[in-house]
Amino acid sequence: MTHTTEPVVGEFTAPLSLTTEAGEISPRRLALLAAIAETGSISGAARAIGMTYKAAWDAVDAMNNLAGTVLVHSQHGGHGGGGAQLSTAGLKVVDDLARLQALQNRFMSQLKAEGDLDKSLALMRRLDMRSSARNVLLGTVDSVRDGGVNTEVSLRLSGGDALHAIVTRESARDLALAPGCEVQAIIKASWIILALADDALGTSARNRLCGSVTRIVSGEVNAEVVLALAGGNTLAVIITRQSLDELGLTEGTEVCALIKASHIILGVTS
Repeated sequence: MTHTTEPVVGEFTAPLSLTTEAGEISPRRLALLAAIAETGSISGAARAIGMTYKAAWDAVDAMNNLAGTVLVHSQHGGHGGGGAQLSTAGLKVVDDLARLQALQNRFMSQLKAEGDLDKSLALMRRLDMRSSARNVLLGTVDSVRDGGVNTEVSLRLSGGDALHAIVTRESARDLALAPGCEVQAIIKASWIILALADDALGTSARNRLCGSVTRIVSGEVNAEVVLALAGGNTLAVIITRQSLDELGLTEGTEVCALIKASHIILGVTS
């Protein structure tokens, strides 16, 4: 007796993308798959989801390759289109997608009915943020003061520390910055100057955030110094090895981070 094995198409993961051994099939391509099932053509499906005809054909080829089995049986029909239908495996993917979307909608409705989910979802979005800058701090806008070209934005960090940033008026307008607005302050570690807390050195830097050294990672040329700020946030700073030695920094040393207002980048969650 001969046993046949169904090809393994992949595994669904939230937010409803299809992960295969060869790569991921995005939600947009899954939407194309569902549209092909509805319209019976690649051109019609492309129009339905706002994709170009060529991009749709490329996506179909990619999905068939990534899935390891044919999901879409298609026939070129010139620029006007051509017939297309889903294979048994393709139909199962679309059916599973519809059932998962329905389950997800019911699940989210249940969570919202049991409590306020908005804050948790906002937190999840922030945790997913990626940046090449070492420091990303959450804050709330206290005030916005427009100048001739630039705008000064005063923030209150989640730990209570104050922070001042200078951005262009256009950027402030594009980000819709206003008192009460939640923002992320992005600061590269190499843009921060360190000084001992008892140093009365005058500086043109607008921001002075003080705390204690919690960790030092020293290299041959540079060193990373991590501070615990009074408000509870952490701040990573890159200084030269020579500066590390001259300041005599060790864990527990009280220091202040000096940051120019123009060296702070502001971001908002869309």
